[in-house]
Amino acid sequence: MNPRITISSRRRFLQQSILATGASVLGFPAIVSSRSPNGKLQVGVIGSGGRGASNLKEVAQVSDIVALCDVNEKNLEYASAAHPQARKYRDYRELHTKMEDLDAVVVSTTEHTHAFAILPALRAKKHVYCEKPLTRDVHEARVVMEEAKKADVTTQMGTQMHATANYHRVVELIQSGAIGQVGEVHVWVGRSWGMQTRAEAEKNDDLFVKAGLLDYIDKMPEKGLAVPPQIDWDLWIGPAPMREYHDIYLPGPRWYRYWDFANGTMSDLGSHWNDLPFWALKLDHPKIIEASGPPPHKEIAPANMTATWTYGKRGDLAPVTMHWYQGTAVPKPIKDGILPNSVKNGVLFIGEKGMLFADYGKHTLMPEEKFKGFTPPKPFIPDSPGHQKEWIEAAMAGKKSSCDFSYSGLLTVANHLGGVAYRAGKKITWDHVAGKTDDEGANKLLTREYRAGWKL
Repeated sequence: MNPRITISSRRRFLQQSILATGASVLGFPAIVSSRSPNGKLQVGVIGSGGRGASNLKEVAQVSDIVALCDVNEKNLEYASAAHPQARKYRDYRELHTKMEDLDAVVVSTTEHTHAFAILPALRAKKHVYCEKPLTRDVHEARVVMEEAKKADVTTQMGTQMHATANYHRVVELIQSGAIGQVGEVHVWVGRSWGMQTRAEAEKNDDLFVKAGLLDYIDKMPEKGLAVPPQIDWDLWIGPAPMREYHDIYLPGPRWYRYWDFANGTMSDLGSHWNDLPFWALKLDHPKIIEASGPPPHKEIAPANMTATWTYGKRGDLAPVTMHWYQGTAVPKPIKDGILPNSVKNGVLFIGEKGMLFADYGKHTLMPEEKFKGFTPPKPFIPDSPGHQKEWIEAAMAGKKSSCDFSYSGLLTVANHLGGVAYRAGKKITWDHVAGKTDDEGANKLLTREYRAGWKL
């Protein structure tokens, strides 16, 4: 945070952003909810390594860190060295029993434990920031959304690209009608992590190749390894089925290949890349979802796959078909020669009056000659002070964040439904009111059984 930015200017940012996004003022009072005499939020951090370390660093600039938790003792001690005043926990369930002095909680665990770390905080009416994807499955996302609505607190899913100026400008162009009504969107990522052949993994420079784990690129180990002394493996497994420790799971993000802990590239990068069309086109509940790829593996998510979501009208907005491609799947815009093979990641909106291509850092209206001299709309989405800081400041002001759970929960559900359609091996129809599809096999993939001793 720029020290020259005053509290009042930050509040102006929040007031402007609420007006720009149509968010409503929450019921809790501003500022006075802070339990600190200096007016800062008192924050507990669950997961302090990896992404957690980054979130901790950002949040600590504008709040007081009073509790730290991590199943990895080394991560916990490293974070504690920077915040010696904070009490320490290995088990976040213990932290949950001692939240009286907390205003907010940051969750940066693996996604199979997100809901378990989030829900007690929401039920205690604490503000919550959670890394993407919001939950491990569809059912958990719906439960978290409902509890967040009841709690009436400030929430934010950690998809940091949502706070960037480039994403803001794309949303403004689409929503102001620069390319007319959009009926088709293509999203693709070049990352090829997951179930694939050894040859494909070597060609794609897979994460497991880099880690020296190529032997396990397409199979599970026959036996486990000794648990590193700093890891509480039982706590790390949490609600998932118990299995022996192995290097294929830790350090992160190796674990995200496995269905018991995550949903692969679809839920991970989909939180970033699908966020852009989801926001710009005001998407909500997909009607039909289908996916394709290699035969699903029982344990491992795919490196390469495609998915398609069909959305109906949303007010005056036209129905939209959104396509996802990952790994070696070739996007239709590249097959058709609209964009070159060298474009490994991107989003292409196809509208009545033209197209808009975007990636993380830039965007282009197409065909470029048609839009030569085009005057973009006056920006109406205020610049963000940073994704984590925005959440803190919104909580202090009693406002919604830009990626709060009512929005990011829907995005998470849609992404997970792409994985469900892939694993079910058939086109599915989604009934968002009933919370189920038209296929019993797919419905079984919307949730999971929890290990004994764990429940939401």
